[in-house]
Amino acid sequence: MSQITTHILDTMRGRPAAGVRVVFYYGENDEWTEIGRSETNEDGRAKDLVADGKTLQPGIYKLRLETKDYFDADRITTFYPYVEIVFEISSSEHYHVPLLLSPFGYSTYRGS
Repeated sequence: MSQITTHILDTMRGRPAAGVRVVFYYGENDEWTEIGRSETNEDGRAKDLVADGKTLQPGIYKLRLETKDYFDADRITTFYPYVEIVFEISSSEHYHVPLLLSPFGYSTYRGS
């Protein structure tokens, strides 16, 4: 399993958010380098942002979730064209970063 995973739930519809593009970055010296990308599956999960067995170095990372494209597909207006979640990795353990999403709000947390 990838060391980084995410799960997006569409709280407006009460279901997983399938088809959301997710881009994963490493940050250093105020610059971001893309290190992976994926799209959420039918269960709203992106599980392949990092190759299986690869361990990321400690540091600052970011997930960019392309929420406007997701809502545009159903002609739903959204206030947030994308959501960026910046977090710090300090060990080789698994990090799960879920997103609860609606057109006019979102919430995130460190999952398990």
